[in-house]
Amino acid sequence: MYIIIGGGGKVGSGLARKLGKKGHAVVVLEKNRDKCARIAEDNEDVLVVNGDACDVRYLEEAGADHADVLAAVTGDDDDNLVMCQLASEGFNIAKTVARVNDPRNERIFHALGINALSSTTIITKLIEEEATLGDIITLQALKKGNLVLVEVDLPDDIPIDGKKIMDIKFPREIVLVSIIRGDDVVIPRGNTTIQAGDSVIALTTPDKELALREILAGKR
Repeated sequence: MYIIIGGGGKVGSGLARKLGKKGHAVVVLEKNRDKCARIAEDNEDVLVVNGDACDVRYLEEAGADHADVLAAVTGDDDDNLVMCQLASEGFNIAKTVARVNDPRNERIFHALGINALSSTTIITKLIEEEATLGDIITLQALKKGNLVLVEVDLPDDIPIDGKKIMDIKFPREIVLVSIIRGDDVVIPRGNTTIQAGDSVIALTTPDKELALREILAGKR
């Protein structure tokens, strides 16, 4: 897919890195020159455009006329809303996704047909579904919006095969959300075992994503 990401902060840069590694064509639009330089240095497969994603000319420069998806992930809900409207109405981009910083604004995005989700909503769903309830309190230390959902496919030779989650030393910033095992979805709890071949979905901060992968897969 050809994906444009509006905003090069922690969320945008982390998203670009992950999507780029999956083989997607990714362009990041960011107003701050220093952020652009850091993203370009850390992600050789990602194209970076220094400009305002709310400006039509920079969207054109980023290739919005043939993009499949636009993800608006700045810290400003108004900017994210404008980006998505320009993408869908001005460039006919089929799918727009937005980060919502104030959960009260979610209904506005949804009313306009924009896929939007706030970190508050994610955490609420985790609590209501009792997913790893014993670890939920650690989320209080996370900054608003500084979260990523990570999926890790476990190989056959993982060192933690058969271990219970309670016996694995995860950093405090990591919360396991679900485990996909064959055709089943397992809600992880302390006594749930990790098995080779599982796909583990976790909520964490961008700086702990590598540690998460090392713990689960046993290698970088």
